[in-house]
Amino acid sequence: MKAMILAAGRGERMRPLTNRTPKPLLEVAGRALLDYPLERLARAKIDEVVINVARHGSQIRDYVGDGSRWGLRIAISDEGPQALETGGGIRHALPLLGSEPFWLVNGDVYSDYAFQPRGLRSGALAHLVLAPNPEHHPGGDFALTAGRVHDGEGPRFTYSGLAVIHPDIVANLAPGRFPLGPLLIEAARQGRITGELYAGLWTDVGTPGRLAELERELGAQTSR
Repeated sequence: MKAMILAAGRGERMRPLTNRTPKPLLEVAGRALLDYPLERLARAKIDEVVINVARHGSQIRDYVGDGSRWGLRIAISDEGPQALETGGGIRHALPLLGSEPFWLVNGDVYSDYAFQPRGLRSGALAHLVLAPNPEHHPGGDFALTAGRVHDGEGPRFTYSGLAVIHPDIVANLAPGRFPLGPLLIEAARQGRITGELYAGLWTDVGTPGRLAELERELGAQTSR
């Protein structure tokens, strides 16, 4: 099974930290954010990883190399100076990803979620890992009922940025710049998304404040 890490975003909300450094290479607890998902994917024997890059892409390319120091094989999907957003980035990377479901990982989240190789139910386009709503996103994104992700009634949870995605969700769309979110919403309305709720450690590292908070949390863990 393969995985794709989304690392092409400009990190606008993280400025000035991202003026010269791509967000996945910002350090937390003495290591780049990117190290953590790479290690967990390697631990799960998901050893083929595609990373998309745009602005500052050469820094990420130089940092990961061929992936051998994590026991991985890493390929770079270069989108040029203008990132193609989440959906467009996946569409652009399909020649590297192939035709089977793959893990999709946002490069600006931290989680201790344990990846494992997994497929999708027949007809499903995605399996989402949802998280309890953080303070900055109290309304959540999706409802979850008996393993089915939907946009209807019920408690709503936040999409964690971790998912198993079927390439068909973007394969028939024209290449270009477009987000993944609306495609997930439509697939959920069609009953084609499964999901799970993960209550472990998860942080959307979207601002310098959240990065500092994660730094404190991981520091507290190591001092226990």
